[in-house]
Amino acid sequence: MKAITLEGFGGVEHLVEKEIEKPGIKSNEVLVKVKAISINPVDVKVRSRKAPLAESLIQYNPLILGWDISGIIVETGNEVTSFKVGDEVFGMVNFAGHGKAYAEYVAAPAEHLAIKPKNITHIEAAATTLAALTAWQAFDSYGKLRSTDKVLIHAASGGVGHFAIQIAKHIGAYVIATSSASNRDFVLELGADQHIDYKVSRFEDVLHDLDFVLEAIGGENFQKSVQVLKPFGTIVALPSGHTEQDERLAGEKNLHACYFMSVYSNGKDMRTIASLLERGIIKPHISHVFAFDEIAKAHQQIETGRTVGKVVVEL
Repeated sequence: MKAITLEGFGGVEHLVEKEIEKPGIKSNEVLVKVKAISINPVDVKVRSRKAPLAESLIQYNPLILGWDISGIIVETGNEVTSFKVGDEVFGMVNFAGHGKAYAEYVAAPAEHLAIKPKNITHIEAAATTLAALTAWQAFDSYGKLRSTDKVLIHAASGGVGHFAIQIAKHIGAYVIATSSASNRDFVLELGADQHIDYKVSRFEDVLHDLDFVLEAIGGENFQKSVQVLKPFGTIVALPSGHTEQDERLAGEKNLHACYFMSVYSNGKDMRTIASLLERGIIKPHISHVFAFDEIAKAHQQIETGRTVGKVVVEL
């Protein structure tokens, strides 16, 4: 089968297409013929060795990046009862571990997958995996967003952000979104109640007494976000790298603070995401679709830092 292997860390020239053996499956796994995969910022950071996850993956040869897949089951392990051959499924596989999604076939634990709703394509399904799970788990596992809350979502036009707006509105929260002015209409159409252009306005000067912040920027943006929260509010930070000062400032306001959120593979959460897709409550925005042999271009698009919504590779 064809696969994209990572031949050393560094630039996109280290992504090399090769013919390798089709993977075997364990008793609790299924073999998925992949139709589409999603590319995330973590893919780029691991490739360039700028993410801690890269150190745990260096042991693998071949090393195959990627975690988000949508496709068709062609084989099931003898312990699998939840799926059958021919089922169309999607999910985030083995995160944070060796997902091996950049391939024509992927061996996936059954418990990491859900049935793809019939009303969405494989491209849409692949797009609604890691990013959607991150938003859902931020509001359901790492923090508890309530219908009466006012929530600030940073980087609201990005992969996680655009799902976070839709999920927060489904929960019933009042949503304030930050993005550039060029994406103002996009985030408002997704359901945001208020938009702040981060290039011209300091959100910490205009907001106060919020209940929840989804912090996706890192650095000093965490401390600025702490300023706009009411005592006993919640802040969930997606990037790593918090400081002692971050902890001190959050502690002074008795905040429920998650200093680094690590999304995790979970079939139950994927089934929730599938239900939200099926009912039209969330919908991915896909800005770019690349062919399998254009995966370097997909990485370069993510590296621009200006992607609206999601980048998908179709097989």
